[in-house]
Amino acid sequence: MSYEPARPAGRLLLTPQDKDVAARVRRLRRLGLGARAEPAFDAFADRLAEVTAVPYSMVNFIDENRQFFAGLHTPDGGDPDGGLGGELGGELGGGPGVGRYMARDYGFCPHVVVRRKALVLEDVCDYPRFAGNPVVDEIGVRSYLGAPLIDHTGIVLGTVCAVDIEPRPWGRAGLEIIKSMAAELVEQIELREGGGLPEG
Repeated sequence: MSYEPARPAGRLLLTPQDKDVAARVRRLRRLGLGARAEPAFDAFADRLAEVTAVPYSMVNFIDENRQFFAGLHTPDGGDPDGGLGGELGGELGGGPGVGRYMARDYGFCPHVVVRRKALVLEDVCDYPRFAGNPVVDEIGVRSYLGAPLIDHTGIVLGTVCAVDIEPRPWGRAGLEIIKSMAAELVEQIELREGGGLPEG
């Protein structure tokens, strides 16, 4: 496994075209994912935030229209379903809060889904193609670490990610942590088909 940080680029990269979205939506529906928050996913996000020492972490499922944080950790531990109609808004550093939903063109998880591999952004401002993303100015994101959730069918269901409002030197250790935790969560998700994991 190699350490593959995002490379600086001189242009703004728009949300990448997601050719697998129809198959993903079918798979998510079959597994009963992406429609509601679940305590098991919130607990996973809490543990991810603790391991990576970040204020925000998510278990994110992405469909054709939006991103849904089925698991969400915020620093205040408040009800992420309250306020702002459930939408992500305000500054992460002390604004109104983070909700369960975000548009597909916000953030870096859609890039992880299309890339099918982890994305390490120690300081998003170092990468022009990512620094122009709305989450940077509107929400305050400065650092991102995310990995895809790829199940046994080869479909990327979504991502797990850790987010900070300050630059973070993730290094190889951070990359290995996020990839390992993504693999762990995929195993838990796949137990659903065998009836081994309660769905909430």
